[in-house]
Formats: sequence, structure tokens, C-alpha cells
Amino acid sequence: MPARDIYHNTVKNALIKDGWTITHDPLRIRLSRGKNLFVDLGAQRLLAAERGTEKIAIEVKSFTRPSDMKDLEEAVGQFVLYARLLKRYYPEHTLYLAVSEDTRKSVFEEEAGQTLIEDDIIRLVTFDPTEEVIIRWIH
Repeated sequence: MPARDIYHNTVKNALIKDGWTITHDPLRIRLSRGKNLFVDLGAQRLLAAERGTEKIAIEVKSFTRPSDMKDLEEAVGQFVLYARLLKRYYPEHTLYLAVSEDTRKSVFEEEAGQTLIEDDIIRLVTFDPTEEVIIRWIH
């Protein structure tokens, strides 16, 4: 099992408060030849009877390095890889990158982060780490 991000339990609690049921902690992607990847969380929420169940996968990132751009590069690489593999193995799940609201402001309001969102390369869910609540979904 991989090491958990410092905000793993914070995001998990925030999702539960937001009405999500945690289904996987972590969500394991079993690749051929015995390799495994682990997305931090899998969750689902019943939306309405006529719409069925919405399922998501969440990769949590704290962006704690001295360089936000290095953290962004790593997070995007991981996000793209997981998104492609989820499409193959868990096509009903939509992947989100969970970052604090402060990280959204400092990284994803800058040109590089905005480009990733505007070009539909990345989807975000932001949270307040103190209150353990979801702030916004960006897709």
C-alpha cells in the first residue's frame, strides 16, 4: 500500500459530510502482470432514482514541496495515468484531484493550472482542511 497524503483523512471526512459513501480506501487498479496502482479514494452518491448512482475516484495532493510547479507536474502525470486506467478498468468512475482551497488559489488560478482546467485535462475538488468540508467541484 502506498503512503497516504497528509490530507487523505481530511478529504475522506469532507466527502462523507458532503453525502458520499466511501466504497474504496484506496481504489486499487489491478494491472496485468501483477502490477497495482492505488487511487486514494473511491466514492459514490445516490443522486436521484432516475439518475442512478454517481461514482468518483479521488486523488489527494497536498502540494507541500518548495516548488508548486514540481508538485503540479507530478500531480498531472499521476492524474492523466489514473484517468486513462480508470476509463479501462472502472469506466463508471470520474476522477478528481483533491486540493485545498488555498492550493486552488495559488496554483490553479495561475496560467498553468487554469490551462489544465480549461482544456479538460484535470477535474478538481477543493476542500477546507480545518473544517473538513468540500468547497467546490471544478470540471
